[in-house]
Amino acid sequence: MRIVVEKNIPYIEGILEKYADVEYLPYQDITADAVKDADILLVRTRNICDAKLLDGSRCRFIGTATIGTDHIDMDYCQAHGITVKNAPGCNAPAVAQYVMSSIGHWLKKEYIFNTAGITLGVVGVGHVGSIVARWARELGFKVLLNDPPLRRATGSAELLPLSKLMNDADIITFHTPLTAQGLDATYHLASRPFINGLQNCRLLINSARGPVVDNAALVEFMDSSSLKDVVIDCWENEPEINGELLKKAFVATPHIAGYSAEGKKRATAMILEALAEHFGWELEIPVTEAPLNGAENVTLDRIMESYNPLEDTQALKLAPDSFEALRNTYHLRPEVK
Repeated sequence: MRIVVEKNIPYIEGILEKYADVEYLPYQDITADAVKDADILLVRTRNICDAKLLDGSRCRFIGTATIGTDHIDMDYCQAHGITVKNAPGCNAPAVAQYVMSSIGHWLKKEYIFNTAGITLGVVGVGHVGSIVARWARELGFKVLLNDPPLRRATGSAELLPLSKLMNDADIITFHTPLTAQGLDATYHLASRPFINGLQNCRLLINSARGPVVDNAALVEFMDSSSLKDVVIDCWENEPEINGELLKKAFVATPHIAGYSAEGKKRATAMILEALAEHFGWELEIPVTEAPLNGAENVTLDRIMESYNPLEDTQALKLAPDSFEALRNTYHLRPEVK
């Protein structure tokens, strides 16, 4: 048996070798030729797993050490008998840490000291959004929630139309998967009409997926709508990001919102657990004691002290062509405790 592993997946080397020949490759080298004899493929978001990569291969299992699966052609995999496993919620506390620290630093810049006067709109109330909403409420923010699929499933009146957030929120943060089609498509959910139609929103945050927000529209309307600042971790066309948006952004980072040591360890553990169950292997699974649903009783000061996104922003703005290098060599930070 042969396994191809994207070399930037941490905490995995040496664990699978007793069951298979394992090759660790940079994501750029994971090509159709490299995987044609692979039975198992372990990747992150940079590898597009579709017919172009997989046709003619003997791959039967793909594990992605990520929350999302939008880089994997799920229909193709199902049709070709390829099992796909991801790591749902693995880095949710880290992304929530990133979002709330960014908000804290923005409030400091704006000389806003009373969180009770700030309304936060959370779009997508899954693993990340639910932690952000919980922490924000504990910290005194008024919180508005939007999640149409969850609203249909639960009937909860707490889940509001997106227009309500557009009208009332001072800050809007996105935590949706990326879907291009269907009733709840999220591609350019923050579209030109959405951004131009914001009534009170002064800060928009995207740490979900790049194309959830129309990056060109952000640049176009930041000076003419209520929106004055953005926090961008996920960009369209990564790593070739929008230079004007980079200049304008208050926080701009190279897709590292979820890059905590605990989050990476959880992601690796989840795909190893899926492998062990699928193949009946006994594997040494990395363990983290940090809770999957985030720390309890946090304070804004503690979150801001645990991580300062302005430092990563400075690094990217000084070297915009180093997006991928900054991401791949990122020093994994601890989550807030």
